[in-house]
Amino acid sequence: MQMTGAEIFVECLKREGVEVIFGYPGGAVLPIYDAIFQQSHFKHILVRHEQAALHAANGYARVSGKCGVSLVTSGPGATNAITGLADSNADSIPNVCFTGQVPLPMIGTDAFQEADIIGITRSATKHNFLVKNVEDLALTIRQAFHIATTGRPGSVVVDIPKDLGFAKCDFVWPEKVNMRSYQPRTSGHAGQIKKAIKAMLEAKRPMLYSGGGIMNAQGSAALLKTLAHQLNAPVTNTLMGLGGIPFDDKHFVGMLGMHGTYEANMAVSHCDLLVSIGARFDDRVTGRLDAFAPDAKIIHIDVDPTSISKNVDADLPIVGDVGIVLQQLLDELSHQGGVPDLEALKLWWQQIDEWRAKDSLGFEQSEEGPIKPQTVIHKVHDITKGNAIVTTDVGQHQMWAAQHYGFKEPHKFLTSGGLGTMGYGLPAAVGAAMAAPNEPIVVFTGDASIQMCIQELATAYQYRQKIVVVLLNNAYMGMVRQWQEMFHESRFSHSYFDSLPDFAKLAEAYGGVGIKVDTLDELDKALEVAFGSQESFVFIDIAVAKEENVFPMVPAGAALNEMVLA
Repeated sequence: MQMTGAEIFVECLKREGVEVIFGYPGGAVLPIYDAIFQQSHFKHILVRHEQAALHAANGYARVSGKCGVSLVTSGPGATNAITGLADSNADSIPNVCFTGQVPLPMIGTDAFQEADIIGITRSATKHNFLVKNVEDLALTIRQAFHIATTGRPGSVVVDIPKDLGFAKCDFVWPEKVNMRSYQPRTSGHAGQIKKAIKAMLEAKRPMLYSGGGIMNAQGSAALLKTLAHQLNAPVTNTLMGLGGIPFDDKHFVGMLGMHGTYEANMAVSHCDLLVSIGARFDDRVTGRLDAFAPDAKIIHIDVDPTSISKNVDADLPIVGDVGIVLQQLLDELSHQGGVPDLEALKLWWQQIDEWRAKDSLGFEQSEEGPIKPQTVIHKVHDITKGNAIVTTDVGQHQMWAAQHYGFKEPHKFLTSGGLGTMGYGLPAAVGAAMAAPNEPIVVFTGDASIQMCIQELATAYQYRQKIVVVLLNNAYMGMVRQWQEMFHESRFSHSYFDSLPDFAKLAEAYGGVGIKVDTLDELDKALEVAFGSQESFVFIDIAVAKEENVFPMVPAGAALNEMVLA
């Protein structure tokens, strides 16, 4: 059956089971947009900026467990998408982005809106394709989804010249994808699994340390919890792994790293066995590398062999899908019938409880104010009963949300962990709302971050999405200010905003409800109105303590056990 390239695009997305794509039209992709207009298999969400299309697709992927899909036009449209591509790739989120390109005969002629997207995105994606023949389009799209969603997930770009949208060929759907150079390993080596269980049973001071890999492998969070309980081992998460084990599980000791809890950082610094499960030892987690888990044997489980021993040498590497490997570990534990060293674990937990008694996340809220940001996070947790999907931008509010919201399940905390992208939170919430329209969705943001992609309020309003935006407004780039205070002798160079918009009125101008909160007495009522509202979105601008800092904190270049508590 003969189809145009644009029709093949639509047919391929239909066969991949795509339900929604996020995009922004332009000249190079108009043939495809014309084909989208004439189909009903998937929805297209019109964002207001190409970067937001990628973040929205990212948010949709994290909540739905499916691949995010976006479509942008050539030149500046495609370059605007680079941040979103790099963000998804850093956090291992499956995201296929289709970019328009100038017609094939014009490539290399400095044509209007021509950009070398293949060259530009090479280091920001897992893989990229330039389609040069319409007969290759279906196979390329099939390969793009396969690469994005298998192994360590990531971003894939498919660059499609405009003339291929009009060109015709017979449509051939490849039922299977077989790429000789790309064969991700899924199961762990049986011998390594046996050695890992032996080490876990012999450990006197074990630690389980999980990351975003727990989110990518469906069902693995429950397996992690089972393993922790059977070993009676403490668990810590990276920022990306929050929700991998419930915050109120007795085995959870809090987040690890720069703004992790005192007990988590001290436990890792004193453990004799550290089992990394789908985490990659980035610098925000390890602190000074030569002092990281100095006495521990390291078991590193990861689907990506290039991540193992990249930053921290692994004594026992296990390459495989986290969910499959965790099941293998549980099967082997059952097969061996061994029990951990209960006497040693009793002493280990006594030590951890002593560290816990420091209450490193504690804070004091004066009745007179000003409003502490931590207070706001706790109140939002209470009113949503901890069941909201939470997205954040990047900065102090991001860390307070991670420390204080209390996540019970995976896929509930959407944040930019690897790239640290300000402006991620609102468009990610737009994507989350497409995946879970009936769940409460909260954006925690700051006055600097929200202005990066605030135009997406228009998208939320157009699709009548129920989103509550909670702005913790201190008029500063908060984390920049904190670092300037701590490490640059309080020289606050260009981190304070002398001029901010009236965010409540701005939200109303975009079609939503805007609320301004200046005192503690106004806060409860504002949250009740926001979460009870039937309007599209509610934006709460909360004036918080201007110079509140995020503690505890491991200063850059310090070891985990050198953290500052307050």
